[in-house]
Amino acid sequence: MSLIQSAKLNGHDPHAYLKDVMDKLPTWPNSRIDELLPHRWTPAGT
Repeated sequence: MSLIQSAKLNGHDPHAYLKDVMDKLPTWPNSRIDELLPHRWTPAGT
């Protein structure tokens, strides 16, 4: 629930946020994991 609420508080669509993060997560480097947090995430294509 906290990821969904954090996404909302940061002005993101929770579904789009979670889908994008889940798609990226398997190949995302551990050293850049903080970029996937709601307050740092940017939608694909932006």
